[in-house]
This record gives sequence, structure tokens and C-alpha cells, in this order.
Amino acid sequence: MQDQQATLQIETPDVAAPELFDDAKAAVDRLVELYQAGVGYLVDAFSKAMVSGHPGVRYRAYYPEIRIATTTFASVDSRLSFGHVSQPGVHATSVTRPDLFRNYLEQQIELLVKNHGVPVQIGLSDTPIPVHFAVAAYSDMAVPQEGASDFTLRDVFDVPDLNTTNDDIVNGLAKPAADGAAALAPFTAQRVDYSLARLAHYTATDPEHFQNHVLFTNYQFYVSEFEAFARRMLADPDSGYTSFVSTGNATITDADAELPPSPKMPQMPTYHLKRANGSGITLVNIGVGPSNAKTATDHIAVLRPHAWIMVGHCAGLRNSQSLGDFVLAHAYLREDKVLDDDLPVWVPIPALAEIQTSLEKAVAEETQLEGYELKRVMRTGTVASVDNRNWELRDQQGPVQRLSQSRAVALDMESATIAANGFRFRVPYGTLLCVSDKPLHGELKLPGMASDFYKTQVSRHLMIGIRAMELLREMPLARIHSRKLRSFDETAFL
Repeated sequence: MQDQQATLQIETPDVAAPELFDDAKAAVDRLVELYQAGVGYLVDAFSKAMVSGHPGVRYRAYYPEIRIATTTFASVDSRLSFGHVSQPGVHATSVTRPDLFRNYLEQQIELLVKNHGVPVQIGLSDTPIPVHFAVAAYSDMAVPQEGASDFTLRDVFDVPDLNTTNDDIVNGLAKPAADGAAALAPFTAQRVDYSLARLAHYTATDPEHFQNHVLFTNYQFYVSEFEAFARRMLADPDSGYTSFVSTGNATITDADAELPPSPKMPQMPTYHLKRANGSGITLVNIGVGPSNAKTATDHIAVLRPHAWIMVGHCAGLRNSQSLGDFVLAHAYLREDKVLDDDLPVWVPIPALAEIQTSLEKAVAEETQLEGYELKRVMRTGTVASVDNRNWELRDQQGPVQRLSQSRAVALDMESATIAANGFRFRVPYGTLLCVSDKPLHGELKLPGMASDFYKTQVSRHLMIGIRAMELLREMPLARIHSRKLRSFDETAFL
């Protein structure tokens, strides 16, 4: 069988030669054409093979590619953190789902052409499209598990290759391709496809519903408040919001429309209040723990959101805090451990001024407090994130000493992970937590106390997060995507 596989003729779709484009829209049109041709070819071949058996040939189609060649060290606008390559040479990236990423791709290509004065080349990459990802958009089709068909699938089609699906680019470990081309974008096509599939699985909503401003929470209580806000916005014709999407892709455009209950809740229920061009707000209930926080952000990052913010509950560590007070994180004590291999703990995670000022302004607007009076309900300081929910039961000398040395004012299990992954993936991040208990001072999270707390504070806290996102939406992208998130050897694409 191995000898037969090695000698199988490889058949590919007929495709025109690469072309040069100085018009971003036309370039993306070409990407869409190439991608659809490749996927259509694989889907057709797969359908026939499932009926007729082993076809006696190997079918292959390739992801499209964006490529640019520059020859000068001439500097571009130094205020820009993106939209230009860091040095002369050839830079390239494979592309998937150009229909889904059209706005993003047009924006990035337009900046490249404008800043360097050269066209981009659109053609095919040397990365095959795995058949699993090709048929993913067809609900009536599924790739059978190994042994379910009368031939070995990988003998006839390309399958996902985890050896080349990694985070080497964002982790700063990527090397130039065999032809010398450096990375143009933070993710390769197959890495994006992998995450798009995972997102649909974990959130029970399709990737195209995700908005550019993402709120994370660790409590389901926030969901009903988010839906109530969404219905108020849909009832207001001037709000700019167009629809609300719940789990299972259930969608309403009318404020009074019913949302069918989800027959099975996903691991991370996700809800989308949509606006034109993805400028709305997505809420993800990641649940409790750093593993979930990493999983969600690992996959949402490929959608290139403009900001993500954690609006969850935390333990207050100072006796001067009260239940319901807010904590605006300006630093993080990382004891979550889930990102240590990708982002060492010695890497600082800086506070981003644009996010911080938006959150502080949102708190002031919602509480009607300003200046020194705002300190009555909000504290700025270090947030510690741990991987042990019952950290209070350990020997107090160790954890309490570290919390004191770090000057931490609050503790949770997700915020540092979300911030660190935002830093790693170049996604602007922030944290505004609400104190729900004070375990070091005898105020534990008990059922009766929690109910009163949730009733009074959830709505206010969520509205602050929403208002902060609205403020960020009004900022120019060049301001939101800070140079603090970009290295000295960076991809041109956000």
C-alpha cells in the first residue's frame, strides 16, 4: 500500500499563474476565487470517492497566498505598529477563508501597497488544504473516521498536519520558508482553520458571528444581562446594532423575538451583539480556570479582534475593599502556569493606556464618581491569577507571602492568562474585576451572600465593560493597536 501511495499521480485543479495587484479589493477577490476553486475541487473529489471508493489518484489543492517583495530600507511612518514589513526581502502568508476575513485582508493589503509602493502577488502557496477543513462548511458532509471508508483517507487526500500547525510566528520562533520568504501574518492558513473548527466546537456559534470587541466572563449570570442589553439595543433604531446571536447560531433581529433554548450547552457559551463590519460586542463565558481562558483566547486570536477584556469576579485581598468594589488591573502575578512554555513568566505584561483609560472612564460614567471619589469603589493594582481554585486551603505562608510581595489587590484564575495571551497574540487586552469575596478577611463566597451581590452588581459591571468597548470602538485602529505589543522583528499584518 505504501508503494502504491508513493506512485499515485497527484491531480490538482487548473489554476492561472500568480498575479500582481495594487488594488486591495481586487487582490482579495482573487484570493476568494483561488480558495473557492481549491475547496470546490476537494469537495467534489471527496464526494465521488465516498461513493466510488479508491480513485487510484491523489487529490490535492493548495491554500492561496499573499506575497510581497521589497528592496529598500526606507522607513515608513514610525507611528504605525503594523502595515509594513520590518526589512527588505520577500514576505508571504498562506490564507484561508478570505470571504470571512475580507475586511481584515483588504485593510492590511491596502496598507502594504500604500506604505511600500509595490504591488502584492496573489497566487497559490505550497501548503495543501486538508480535506477536513475543505468540507467543514458543508453541514451535510463529514469526513469519516479512520477505517470507516473502504480506503485509507490520507492515501488520497491531505489531512491536518499538526507538525506544521503551531504558534512559532507569534512566539518569535519562526524561521524563513524554504524559498527564503519571511512571515507576513501572525498565523498560517492551517493554524487559522484549526482554530475556526475549535471555535465552533467550544462556543456553539460559527466564527463569522464573532465581533471585534470581546468580553470574557467567568460567570453565567452575566449572560442574561447581556441578552437584556442586546434587546434594548435592537429596540433602538439608532443604536447601530443589527442582531443578537446565541448558542446554536440562534439569531434575532427583533427585540421581542424568542430565542430557542440550546438543547446542549457548549463548554464556553458565546453570544454576539452584532454591528456592521464586526464592530459589535461578543461575550464569552469561559467558566472557571486558566485552561479555559487559554483555550478560548488561543482560538479567538486568529480572528484578529481589536480588543478583549476580562469582566469577571475576584477575591479582594485588602481589608479596605468591600464586596462589589472594582479592580482595574495594571499588572499581573502569573501563577496560572498554562502559558509558561509559550511566554516565560519573566516577560512583563504591560498595562495598555488605551484600554486602561477606557475602563476607568466607563467606571466613572456608570458610577457617577470622578477623581478621588472614584477610589471609593475602584482600586488599581496587581491582579494575581492562580491555577488552584482552593488556594486558601494550602499552607498560608507561601501564597499569602507572594501575594503580599507582589502588592496584589485581587486574585482570580483567568485574568493573567487572558492578558498574557493578548500580549502574545498582539491583541489589546485589559481586566476589570468585581470583588465577590474576601477570603483572607473571613468573608467567603457563601450562597446567600452571593445572591445579594449578584443581583446588585452584575448589571453595573457588565455595562461598564460594554461602555469601555464602545469607547474603544471610536478610537482609530492605529491608536488601539499599540506599539507596545509589537517586537522589533514583527509581521506586517496585525
